Amino acid sequence: MEIRNLGSSGLRVSAVGLGCNNFGQRTDLETSRKVIHKAIDLGITLFDTADIYADMGGSETVLGVVLGDRRKDIVLATKFSKPMSNDGTRQGASRRYIMSAVEASLKRLKTDYIDLYQQHDYDPLTPIDETLRALDDLIRQGKVRYIGNSNFPAWRIAEAEHVARAMNLNHFVSCQDEYSLVVRDIEKDLLPCAQEYKLGLLPFFPLASGLLTGKYKRGQAAPDDTRFDKIPRLRDRYVTPRNEEIVEKLQSFAQSRGHSMLELAFSWLAARPQVSSVIAGATRVEQIEQNVKAIAWKLGTEEMAEIDKITTG
Repeated sequence: MEIRNLGSSGLRVSAVGLGCNNFGQRTDLETSRKVIHKAIDLGITLFDTADIYADMGGSETVLGVVLGDRRKDIVLATKFSKPMSNDGTRQGASRRYIMSAVEASLKRLKTDYIDLYQQHDYDPLTPIDETLRALDDLIRQGKVRYIGNSNFPAWRIAEAEHVARAMNLNHFVSCQDEYSLVVRDIEKDLLPCAQEYKLGLLPFFPLASGLLTGKYKRGQAAPDDTRFDKIPRLRDRYVTPRNEEIVEKLQSFAQSRGHSMLELAFSWLAARPQVSSVIAGATRVEQIEQNVKAIAWKLGTEEMAEIDKITTG
């Protein structure tokens, strides 16, 4: 497994990360245990979860139960700020909330430190200097090692960077956003911003919720028991005439070179300079094995140019 620095920081992460949102929700404890241990055995070190995953805390709880002594072998990343209650009292990025949220995550994860603590959404009600001061205090206390953001607009990332510099605070080392062969919106503003401030990009939904697996055929209903079959809103979002045309061309591109769509989707992301780790979930051991193998294809300059022509032309 290739290991990379997370942005300009000294934190080293595996080029393929494990998204843990399925644990405690789509996978039971024993299945989650098998997936977690297989991931570590195959060299995956970055485990990405959030307090909100699996019905508010379930994913963190599963990780806390399963990891045990193997906690020291991974980079454990979690997130805060999304609503954890219906009354609006447990959410956001105020000092008051951050200090309680981190303690709750530490307790569920059964650990005394978090490697990467990420703000899951920008909080318009809290000044960024208050948030950064609180996160800086957590780093100084040893409860958090590094901090990152997720779903921030580019200008908010720039704002946070300049505030951290002006106040001599620890700054964000990563940003986590949706990025794939069919969702490339972040290339306009966010990706250049991440490059300018040397933040490592952690793309999620690398397979566009399954569209890039190759199992969906143009003009045909989604196979039974698939995500698009169960969640129509995802199907409506990703299955567009434009995306279907792109996927057909990408399939031909990959097949002509002896590779699968999964390998193309992962290898393309891994080839992007700012990408530190590709975050992908798994509900079966076999999926972990496939994800790890998928980044072995080293795409050349001409191949990258042809992919750009297919996906943006």
